[in-house]
Amino acid sequence: MSRAVRYRRFGGPEVLELAEIPEPHAAPDEVRVRVTAAGLNPMDWKIAAQPDMAARFGITLPAGFGSDFAGVVDEVGADATGFAAGDRVYGAAIGRSVADFVLVKTPTETLWPTPEGIGDEVAGTLPVAGLTACAALDAIGLRAGDTVLIGGAAGGVGIFAVQLAKLAGARVLGTASEGTFGFLRGLGAEPVAYGPGLADRVRALAPEGITAATDLFGREAAETALELGVAPERISVVADGPAPPPGVRQTGALDAGPGTLQRITDAIRSGEITVPIAATFPVERIREAVTTQAEGHVHGKIVIAL
Repeated sequence: MSRAVRYRRFGGPEVLELAEIPEPHAAPDEVRVRVTAAGLNPMDWKIAAQPDMAARFGITLPAGFGSDFAGVVDEVGADATGFAAGDRVYGAAIGRSVADFVLVKTPTETLWPTPEGIGDEVAGTLPVAGLTACAALDAIGLRAGDTVLIGGAAGGVGIFAVQLAKLAGARVLGTASEGTFGFLRGLGAEPVAYGPGLADRVRALAPEGITAATDLFGREAAETALELGVAPERISVVADGPAPPPGVRQTGALDAGPGTLQRITDAIRSGEITVPIAATFPVERIREAVTTQAEGHVHGKIVIAL
């Protein structure tokens, strides 16, 4: 037997259960990964809570939980290609990652070798958040000299977006709660409190104006950018929220260009990007971990250890 987080009805963290299931084994065209770490994303608990969002990803009840993972290949099917037993890997398996084992069909574009110098805890946070951050910035054509407003800058996607924008040569204003201001300054952003009056606070920080924006949590930053005169095509929002204002670009991890994760892992290894881990929870505390993340005040990524 093996363990997997499952849910049999849609709802909040209370529906998540750590279940004993038959141990899965690799089919001829699959590899099996023994998972050691699984990074959580807002989309994970939104899928578990919202039937319409689950349907968008082809997830039906009963369902598994989580998207990102890292671990070691421990079984290789007779026809599987690209990986060998003992390979350290990280990847994405929507609705399946928080489990002792994940099966991945090969050849695949959702499993990557873990580079030397990057631990499983960090690798297990990269696919969804890293790809989403890059897609959000690429959608607005971010370039050196831009002043960009990033909504939800202290969250799991925000930490990548802030650092990638700084590497691109942009000035970064990031919305967050005041308790995260010091954390954001450490990443190179100029923090600004979200909530009513955001446009006035942005004007005070950047009287010359902002030139681009990406909203990683809700729509407040996107609407503020429009109010401040930013062209809609230079504003993006992530795809797991409500519909964006007209002309604003909606994007997500699937829109990221080739080589995106290589770019991110190279920057991590060189020290240009750090991946703050807000907290690590054992899988037995999955409900507490999801509750902590859903409250929206974490500084970085939440990781489940298996």
